[in-house]
Amino acid sequence: MTKAEIVNEVSKATGIEKIAVQSVIEAFMDSVKGSLAKGNPVYLRGFGSFIIKHRAEKTARNITQSTTMTIPAHDIPAFKPAKVFVNEVKK
Repeated sequence: MTKAEIVNEVSKATGIEKIAVQSVIEAFMDSVKGSLAKGNPVYLRGFGSFIIKHRAEKTARNITQSTTMTIPAHDIPAFKPAKVFVNEVKK
């Protein structure tokens, strides 16, 4: 599902204009990205959590050149779904 399809569905379900729905969705995504960039997780009860996961330093191999390189430790954004959400998807 694309962002445009989400905007269409929310617009139909709520009766709000597509332009207004799109601006709300954009603002939501900016808020989530901004919070994660500051290192703060975002918790949405019944849906899930947007969190930061820490990846440790590791050694990787480039098979084509037969070389090894070190990938430094870094943080990545991740999503952890709520149990209610997981149970709905499992059905």
